[in-house]
Amino acid sequence: MTSTHTVSLQDVEAQTTEWLENVVIGLNLCPFAAKPQRNKQIKIEVCEGNTDEAVMETLLTELNLLESSDVADLETTLLVTPNYFQDFDDYNQFLDVADMIIEQFGWRGIYQIASFHPDYCFADAEPDDESNLTNRSPYPVFHLIREASIEKALKYYGGDADAIPDINIDRVCSLSNDEKKALFPYLFRTHG
Repeated sequence: MTSTHTVSLQDVEAQTTEWLENVVIGLNLCPFAAKPQRNKQIKIEVCEGNTDEAVMETLLTELNLLESSDVADLETTLLVTPNYFQDFDDYNQFLDVADMIIEQFGWRGIYQIASFHPDYCFADAEPDDESNLTNRSPYPVFHLIREASIEKALKYYGGDADAIPDINIDRVCSLSNDEKKALFPYLFRTHG
């Protein structure tokens, strides 16, 4: 459902940061996110555009910024689109466009995109399945990741990296209703 109220840039950044800190890091859904957040190496870029072209332009700008930045200054970017891709299917289809951009500019194996959306739904899950919470964010988010950073983090990761998705699903499915409402307030808002 599309919301009719507009949200300020600061609110979008604040809600995305809260989700990053309380859900992604707080629930340890990404065991590699805490250090770059602590070191201020995660950029939240809000694209206020509402067309494919505007998002493609911002995506390309942010990938070029990653390309020209030292990893010590910029580890990763969360590209947030609060005014576009409210429909998960539209968002999901655009991921193919984002993947084509990575391919076209020779970044395959250098960058990858992780996807998060308020209505995220895994291909093998029902929309109301709790497992989808692992990828539900306050707004549509394209997480631009350096593959070398993942490889480096996995080298030092003490656990089984292949088990992370299942561990995350178990974690979100074990949350109480009150915990879900506190961590995912945007999923419980009433639309008027």
